[in-house]
Amino acid sequence: MGEFIAPDDPSYDERARTLVRIGREAIAVPDDHRLDAYFAPDFVFHGPAGDMSYPQLRAFFASMRAAFEGFSCERRTLVSEGAFISARTSMAGRFTAPFDASPIGTLPPTGRPMRLELINVFRFHPDGTLAEEWVQYDNLDFLRQLGVDLVRR
Repeated sequence: MGEFIAPDDPSYDERARTLVRIGREAIAVPDDHRLDAYFAPDFVFHGPAGDMSYPQLRAFFASMRAAFEGFSCERRTLVSEGAFISARTSMAGRFTAPFDASPIGTLPPTGRPMRLELINVFRFHPDGTLAEEWVQYDNLDFLRQLGVDLVRR
């Protein structure tokens, strides 16, 4: 078994495999048409910095792709139960362009690698569109990886 889940892994249901494909084929690379079809119009993202709408989250994904060369969005673990899927997600890339979506404003590139580990819970509407997502990740570690000096002097 590899580090990440393959989008054709038969041990997962179709909704879980689609979640893997969306990460690889519409978040890591731009495909707004596929994202628009996947996310419900009333989608809400609940994250460490507060709630976001789908257009705000799509803009965040675009900022990540722009700032991190070789940007990837991979799933490590998936648990599917009813209308929910829980996941361990890994986003990574090399910080090669300004990042305008950091929690503290625009940051200059450092050329260093970044790997953001997330815990997600996704809720789907009966029609299969993504209705809601709760995400937890370590913003302090993320900022350290981006070269932010968090020690006050």
